[in-house]
Amino acid sequence: PAFRHVNGRKVVLPIFDDECAYTGITLTRYMIEFSRANPEMVELESIMASIQTACKTISTLVRRSSMTGLIGLEGGGGAVNVQGEEQKKLDVITNDVLKNALKFSGKMGVLASEEEDAPVAMDGEENKYDDAFKAKEVIFEEGNKYVAVFDPLDGSSNVDAGIPTGTIFGIFDEGDATCIVEEGTERSMEECLTSTLKPGNALVASGYCLYSSATHFVMTLGAGVQGFTLDETNGEFVLTHPDIQLPPRGKIYSLNEGNRWQWDDALRDYVTAIQTGEGETGVQYTARYIGSMVGDVHRTLLYGGIFAYAADKKNVNGKLRLLYEAAPMSFLIEQAAGKAVTGLYRIMDIIPTNVHQRVPVIMGSPDDVDEAMKYYEAEAEKNPELKARCEARMAPAAEGVAA
Repeated sequence: PAFRHVNGRKVVLPIFDDECAYTGITLTRYMIEFSRANPEMVELESIMASIQTACKTISTLVRRSSMTGLIGLEGGGGAVNVQGEEQKKLDVITNDVLKNALKFSGKMGVLASEEEDAPVAMDGEENKYDDAFKAKEVIFEEGNKYVAVFDPLDGSSNVDAGIPTGTIFGIFDEGDATCIVEEGTERSMEECLTSTLKPGNALVASGYCLYSSATHFVMTLGAGVQGFTLDETNGEFVLTHPDIQLPPRGKIYSLNEGNRWQWDDALRDYVTAIQTGEGETGVQYTARYIGSMVGDVHRTLLYGGIFAYAADKKNVNGKLRLLYEAAPMSFLIEQAAGKAVTGLYRIMDIIPTNVHQRVPVIMGSPDDVDEAMKYYEAEAEKNPELKARCEARMAPAAEGVAA
């Protein structure tokens, strides 16, 4: 059988000798075959089953939200999460959906979410942890081997307008780290979870669910990127986009141009070049921006081009979270033959310092990303502040800087 080496592991590609003419290759069957080919990763089968169940439920909730009264702010407004952000009704509900799906998988250990005041242990006992640890839209599932992180509803601020939203997930290899908080000890949950934080190159799986004109489940298990579409007649995710590969170049750029005059000169010069047809291809690029990372990355995966939420004067580290947005999406993009960087460095190599860590993101077709990086490299030569900021992000402990 064919196999790939990824992050120091050998991943065997599943083999499908035939398929049912009526159902195709379902996500359930794909995971069964993958587990047979990679028995050491068999626990991923039940984890993916939990995630796909949650995604189907969230898809229905999002589609029916205008009819069921789930649009708008929680409590009519004024309800805020632990980070002081106003909660949408669906923020709270999708958090519960994911919590229950993971809890009932039998592998749930600890959950931390934007909608919880503190991390929650799934052992039925009430737990209180340091107020210093507040997670935004991130769920930790700790089993014997893996740690799973999630953004339950990416783009929730747009859901009332019917704009595509999604769920992002990443599965990390726990390695030798163990997360145990013993009663009577001073060890906090923050310290416990931080001990399991890994860079993106420790991911064994990642993906997203997109809730749009159809519900898509796109994932990688380290053996390429597979795209499934929900067949609403039988409730199964069916393989519709096998082995997705980004083209070397695209003709679309996707970023919030409202921040243009806050960008670093490197990004502004690069975008100006591709807008005017003065870039390396000599072709004028087209702008497409949804404002939902899942929607913008999905289009980039299928059509090529570049997606960015880079650093600017207001947000020197960007706005996307490394652990449960940037790293899982970077793994997916790289498995589809693309690239994902902060401007100068590979996102997958950044070691998280905390759950909330933000990083700039530039990802997409490899030649497009390489072209953007040349502008950053040129600016770094004449702008020591930009270079120092990027280097500090790669070694925050040594630099004494929170990336």
